[in-house]
Amino acid sequence: MSVVRVSKYRHVFGQGAKPENAYTDLRANIAAFDTDYIKANTLFFTFPWQGGGGSLALFKHGDTGKKSADTPTLSGHTGQIVDFAFNPFNEFILASGSTDCTVKIWSIPEGGLTETITESTVTLEGHLKKINNILWHPTANNVLLSTGSDQRVQLWDVEKGKEQVTIDNVFNDAIQSVCWNKNGSLLAVTNKDKKLRLVDPRASTPITAETDGHQGTKGSRAIWLTGQDRVFTVGFTKMSERHFMIWDPRNWTKPLTAEDIDVSAGLIMPFYDEGTNLLFLAGKGDGNIRYYELADNEPYIYHISDYKSTDPQRGMCMVPKLGMDTHQCEVVRLLKLENKIVTPISFQVPRRSDLFQSDIYPDTAAPEPALTAEEYFAGETKEPIYVSMKPGENKYAGKANTFTAEKVEKKAPKPTMPKPASSPQELQKQNEELRKRVEELFQENFHLKNKVEALEKEVLELKGSSSTSEAPQQE
Repeated sequence: MSVVRVSKYRHVFGQGAKPENAYTDLRANIAAFDTDYIKANTLFFTFPWQGGGGSLALFKHGDTGKKSADTPTLSGHTGQIVDFAFNPFNEFILASGSTDCTVKIWSIPEGGLTETITESTVTLEGHLKKINNILWHPTANNVLLSTGSDQRVQLWDVEKGKEQVTIDNVFNDAIQSVCWNKNGSLLAVTNKDKKLRLVDPRASTPITAETDGHQGTKGSRAIWLTGQDRVFTVGFTKMSERHFMIWDPRNWTKPLTAEDIDVSAGLIMPFYDEGTNLLFLAGKGDGNIRYYELADNEPYIYHISDYKSTDPQRGMCMVPKLGMDTHQCEVVRLLKLENKIVTPISFQVPRRSDLFQSDIYPDTAAPEPALTAEEYFAGETKEPIYVSMKPGENKYAGKANTFTAEKVEKKAPKPTMPKPASSPQELQKQNEELRKRVEELFQENFHLKNKVEALEKEVLELKGSSSTSEAPQQE
């Protein structure tokens, strides 16, 4: 007698958008780094665009069809963009990290991009080598994590533009991936030295646990299964088989389960949905997407089905839960980046009614922080705030841009230096221009000093007259 496993998501099916409902004629600039290459929030999605330096193209959901070569971009990096992420608490804030060793914070106009923006709202400088990972804190406002090829983990107070925490000299090799737990108190980190580590970024000794991870030479990924408080990792075995493991952070010595996937060279991109406990595995260069349901007890994971396509994916992302079409019983939407196309893939639960199905839509994380940056860096920890998925009860849709850089400490701009001279005549011309500029700066400095001295004298006179008037009068 066979027993059928009871599950509301056992019959979930994936359906790719028709060509007329896709985004076409794109000019994606795919880097040679292990990133997802595309990110989304409920209003926009973005990916690197071809062109000089590092640029991000940004499109509205639903604005389908062909895109022109002169699409407006966010273009401020001098090197290729490696990773980027939308602020979970503000739909109009985007962070990007580049090979130029900087992290930039971009403010997106409420109508989207209508022209190319070259000046970021904030530039964060501190890494010595290229940026590898960008990750916003899940509960604290304006707290951003970055990792670099310098084997550093840095936590930033973005609103102040300051680095608050640096984890350095604790990793033996390059950081491959990093993920937060549900309340942002712990990190899971995979490294090129084939180790899997738990890290408390606010502790004096940040590494709290360490174990052997995937033993293959290629990259590995970790994501936190926040609905179960477990960690999922995917990588390669010594025999170059693609492989995954599930870990309990309370017992870090060995995985709860481990399973081989197949033999293929493409790195796996994992995506997890907390509300349904569904896990999606998309291999780079593959056409199919495997999806599973996670369980609390053994065997901990059940394969549901595969979404199949003949078009290989180069990158992929998951749209936040508040962007789902509940009338179609859509529980997950992935955006698949191909060579010149982005195709939405909708995963739905088959239901006859188009009314809101509360049993398949539990409350989801709200785009509202539970902590300020100051509270987080002072040691406080809070759980995420949740909101109903029922239409009409979500007050957060299309949240306005409220981020400012008023608290960021102003820095002197970098001087623009002349290009190397190609002839003695050009060199002589540059010397004359520089000599003239130095003379102008000397004059400007002289006048500014005179103004400062005059102001200081005026302040002293005001203080003197004020103290005289406040002196007690003698009878």
